Amino acid sequence: MSKLNGKVAIVSGSGRGIGREIALKLASEGAAVVVNDLDAGPAQAVVEEIVAAGGEAVVCAGSVTDADFGTRFVGAALEAFGRLDIIVNNAGYTWDNVIQKMTDEQWDSIMDVHVSAPFRILRAAADYFRESAKAEAQAGQEVFRKVVNISSVSGVMGNPGQANYSAAKAAVNGLTKALAKEWGRYKVNVNSVAFGLVKTRLTDAVAGEGNAATIDIAGKEIKVGVNPQLMKNIEAMIPIGRAGTPVEAAGAVYLMCIPESNYVTGQVLVVGGGRP
Repeated sequence: MSKLNGKVAIVSGSGRGIGREIALKLASEGAAVVVNDLDAGPAQAVVEEIVAAGGEAVVCAGSVTDADFGTRFVGAALEAFGRLDIIVNNAGYTWDNVIQKMTDEQWDSIMDVHVSAPFRILRAAADYFRESAKAEAQAGQEVFRKVVNISSVSGVMGNPGQANYSAAKAAVNGLTKALAKEWGRYKVNVNSVAFGLVKTRLTDAVAGEGNAATIDIAGKEIKVGVNPQLMKNIEAMIPIGRAGTPVEAAGAVYLMCIPESNYVTGQVLVVGGGRP
């Protein structure tokens, strides 16, 4: 029997990369999934893949930074499936610079997507979690729900050129620990998964400035990717000897969603191949 049968999950930023693999993993274990991406196309492709495999999924497209997104996201789960059990706050990107060159826009954008957006999503779920827990307690039931906030080793150890991202991911860990204490009485496990180097489109090796890859965020072309030599140097410092894969990253999130983790809350799980 699949471990997540009957559960409903919402996964932000799940049209591509790690988020896609999280959505597919949760669905493969029986969860119905609300798939989100900035663009409807990638989200719909993931939904179709889940449905083709015999699962259930719907799309909730749009930017997690929109003021009403949290309400829409939670509402999509309740409207389509009638419940909500798992929240994975995964959406995000990096916009790096050394601090003397970092603009207010860079700072604010990264804080908005990595801190304010998860906050709004979790706030939107609060009433449902509380009322459901009260009803279940009155019926003599103990039902656990799960929140997994995606963090980074940058938020644990810091990283040069990432004052905004490091600060945002450290804030995610603080939000996690606070909500673990607030929501423990509602049987909601709240944990962070802090990724080290994982190979995605944001970390793909790029040779030279002229070949830098970009992503489009709200009409802005933001450079992403890692210099190939730097990538080799980083991988050489990882005890396992290589970067992680999106499938492996999704597996770590899955661990925080299954019944075996019901007594684990308020933790930051570092997933870095042995490198802190």
